Amino acid sequence: MKNLIIRTITGILFVVVLVGGIVWNPYSLLLLFTVITALTVWEFTTIINHNMHLHVNRFITTVAAAYLFVAVWAFNTNIMGSEVFIPYLISIIYLLVSEIYFDRSDTIQNWAMALMAQLYIALPFASFNTLCFISTPTGVSYYFWYALSVFIFLWANDSGAYLIGSWLGKHRLFPRISPKKSWEGSIGGGIVAIIASQVLATFIPFAENLTPTLSRLLWAGLAVLTVIFGTWGDLVESLLKRKLGIKDSGNILPGHGGMLDRFDSSLLAIPAAVIYIYTIMLNIIQ
Repeated sequence: MKNLIIRTITGILFVVVLVGGIVWNPYSLLLLFTVITALTVWEFTTIINHNMHLHVNRFITTVAAAYLFVAVWAFNTNIMGSEVFIPYLISIIYLLVSEIYFDRSDTIQNWAMALMAQLYIALPFASFNTLCFISTPTGVSYYFWYALSVFIFLWANDSGAYLIGSWLGKHRLFPRISPKKSWEGSIGGGIVAIIASQVLATFIPFAENLTPTLSRLLWAGLAVLTVIFGTWGDLVESLLKRKLGIKDSGNILPGHGGMLDRFDSSLLAIPAAVIYIYTIMLNIIQ
């Protein structure tokens, strides 16, 4: 009961902080996700170094990842031009060149994991900015509903998958990686996410001059895509933890594990949503 209370309180605070940071204004988004990116990359490099006995430069890798989010935010808000990415490029070069000065047997693995932290964590979080800032004839406007919907669909899917999977789950989805996931739960979670998309399609306020009201079918498509890629994201992190021989990526969130445990689904769902919004949805409605 004590663990359930701790888990519930942590979950509520997590949702409040995440939603509040996204909804409040662009600067709260910047602060929140810069911190999230840094904590997640630091956690990733920590478990990699500890469990694989590597020597990834945690500080530079983390600073580079956090800076990438800041740089993409500044670029999307038109505060700075493409020159904002120069420090990030310098940090990547440093991570590669610095290994020259160490006589280590794990050089290739250090390179691989440092760059994986950028591709697997930093880049998806940075691309979250492109869901929040919409270009208009008069400039750039902050429109957070696309970004927030990704998390709403992921949470709806998780809740539906847990409830329906516990009730009807018999056929394992990926027993080699995640024995608890079932096809019944995954399908049920997807249905709940689609229902959530229809609620959003009904009640979301659409900002004037940003985008016309999206059809219910398009919102359902975004929900399905988010669920599929979110499931893959969850499985990728499960495979990572299985290979490293750990249960949780960290313990920063009491009752919920680490940052990577909480954002694993979003690391693939966010890029998928970006692709959907900018190459499918906007083309259809124009």
